[in-house]
Amino acid sequence: MNRDQAIGALIMVVSIAVLVFYFWLVFLSPTPWQLLTIQITAFLGVGLILAILAWIGYTLATTPAPEPLPELTQETKSEQESEKKE
Repeated sequence: MNRDQAIGALIMVVSIAVLVFYFWLVFLSPTPWQLLTIQITAFLGVGLILAILAWIGYTLATTPAPEPLPELTQETKSEQESEKKE
């Protein structure tokens, strides 16, 4: 087993262990941590989605429009002229 495979196996095992712990904490735990866990998870999920949308909006708002390529502009003009002749 090479190093990358070992790291992949470790990530898989840790992920499964955290998932089992999360399941126990949300559904089986008789402590008040149950509600707090759900609230934190929901907040992080919604916050992540909104942060991604904000980043997309910022990128769209601050990126200048690309300049048209001269070849495409000439082709478009010649196509429009040929359509007018017909």
